[in-house]
This record gives sequence, C-alpha cells and structure tokens, in this order.
Amino acid sequence: MGHFDKHELKKPWIETPLIESATLSKAAGCRIFLKLESLQPSGSFKSRGIGNLILTSLSDPSNNGRTLHFFSSSAGNAGMAAVIAARDLGCPCTVVVPLSVKPTMIEKIRAAGASDVIRHGASWFEADAYLRENFIENEDSKLDPLVRNIYVPPFDHHDIWRGAGTLIDEIVKQLPRHNGEPDTDRSFPADAIVCSVGGGGLLNGIIDGLERHLPAYQPRTLPNKEAKKVRVLAAETAGADSLAHSVRKSYLHTLPAITSQAITLGALCVARQTLKNAQSPPPGVEVTSIVGTDADAAKGVVRLCDELRLEVELACGISVQVGLDRLREVMPELTPDSRVIIIVCGGNDVSPEIISDYRQKLANGWR
Repeated sequence: MGHFDKHELKKPWIETPLIESATLSKAAGCRIFLKLESLQPSGSFKSRGIGNLILTSLSDPSNNGRTLHFFSSSAGNAGMAAVIAARDLGCPCTVVVPLSVKPTMIEKIRAAGASDVIRHGASWFEADAYLRENFIENEDSKLDPLVRNIYVPPFDHHDIWRGAGTLIDEIVKQLPRHNGEPDTDRSFPADAIVCSVGGGGLLNGIIDGLERHLPAYQPRTLPNKEAKKVRVLAAETAGADSLAHSVRKSYLHTLPAITSQAITLGALCVARQTLKNAQSPPPGVEVTSIVGTDADAAKGVVRLCDELRLEVELACGISVQVGLDRLREVMPELTPDSRVIIIVCGGNDVSPEIISDYRQKLANGWR
C-alpha cells in the first residue's frame, strides 16, 4: 500500500447530530443536548479516535510502500471500531478479546470484517499483553519486511484523543448561542459536558478539544473577568470506577477486578493522562468524577430507549442517568437556560432483549 496524504483518505467517522431533548430537559431542569455518537459507523464514539489512529498510520511516510495490518485489543467497541475503520481504508485488522466478551459481540466483530478474532485472558489487560507479545514486540523477526503490524490500543494514545476531540469541533459549530446573545459574550456554548469513562480516551479527547477551543472564548474586553469554566462530568459505574479509584488515592492505581456489568467500561486502570486531566485540567475546565450503580446505568439505557428509540449499552446509560439525576448536586448553580451536553457514546453490547431484561429487573426493585 503506497503513501497517502491524510487529507486524501476518507475519514472513517462521521459528523453526528446534536439534538435537544424537551423531555429530558424537563426532567433535568435545564437544556439537555445529546451528541449522538451511537450513530458512528462502529456504533460508538470509538470510530473517531481509533479511526484517527489508523488514518494517521496510513499517512505516515515511514509506512510508505508497506502493507499495514492492524491489531486491536478490546472488550468489544474498540475492536469493532478498529475493524470497521481498517476495512473502510482497505486494511486487515485482527482483534484480541478477553474470554468475558459475549459470543454475540465476537460474532458482530467477525461479521464487520475482522481478519481474525482471538479470545485470550480473563481481562482486557491479559488480552492486551498477549497481543503485544505475540504480534507487536516480535515484529522485527517477521519474514516479510513489507508487512507492518500496527498496535491499536483502545484508549491510551495521543492520536486517539485527538480523534475523539473532533466531537468538540462539531459541538462548537452545532450548538446555538443563547437567544440574542452578542458575540462579545464569548463563553463556550455549553456549561457542562457529561461523558462515560472506561480508560479515558473519550474524556481525554473532550479535554483536548476544549483546550484547543477555549482560548477563543477568553473575555477580550475585561481582562480581570474570568471566563466561566466548562464542567466535565466523568461518569462511571461502581465496580468499573478506575478513575474515581485513582482520584481517591491521588495517584494512578489499578482496580483489583471489574465487578460492574458495564464490562466495556472495564479498564482496570485509566490512562496516566486521564488522571492528570481529572486532577489538574487545563485552564477553563473543571472535571468532576461521579460514580453510579449498574441499576442507574440501566435506567439511563431504558430512558434513552423510551424517549428517543435509541439502543445503547450500560457503559453509555450511566452518562444519561448522571446527566439527568445527579447534575444538581454537582452544579447547584444550574438554571433552566444552562446547557448540558450528554455524550451518547453508544456501544454494541445491547439488544432489545437486553433492554427488556433491564426494564424487568428495575421494575422488580434493582438498585
């Protein structure tokens, strides 16, 4: 495969709609906007970051004339995004998943066009170690110098964060300014953004995007007036709350195990940059870590299904629920005009049957 200019290649992600929900706004007491990342080609926001990493590899001059084979370690969504992005750009992709991944998910990844799906290890951590040891680190001993294996981590890579941050570029264009608001009041168009955190690729992308855009919103007229901070609410489920765990410890710390049903949030440890962003975000940004239960996440899934006929997995449902029920406690200053964006990050670990099972369990008192 020859060298491509990044701009000649088709981006393996799309611009997603940003919609305001009257029903959810009423429930939250402020204006709720949903960024529908569940509509990405892979079914989740991962299309952006992983798509950008694959795109960047293809346009790297050192890969000129080589055939690239991508290798992704994943509990599902990252693998799906890697396979679809690689496929759309004409490259093979192999995915290594832990044994906890459901057969239906493996089937979906195969059907999307994976070269192979290998099951290995009890957790993503073990699957990832296996992938690197067997396909990436012994790369130099390979027989064919014209084929290069490229490692695609699920969240911990600068190109992934830069890709995820493109959703902020879209929000800046899509979000209407306050009615009659003069352009001189240059506060960022949203007061808060709610996102789910697994390893932190999405959170890091949002912060990366905000950092790029916020300087444009610094007040020009009154040097002493401080611009209002954008709040970022980082949502996790108990049992997959590796960010909250590290924040409590004040240093990067690994969870002993993932006990949440939201297994696609299941990074035992967040990326170093994720903790850094939570502890000392760039000027103009404030990050708050919030943990809910699996039942909270299920409530969010059911609500999105009922209000918008959208199917998302638990890892996404937690953001919806936090964005509706926990906003006030974090941001008592919210008004009916405040604008909060919930990133509907999507996810493939869902079906109508799963949602009806959640509905039943919630009706039976699941807390």
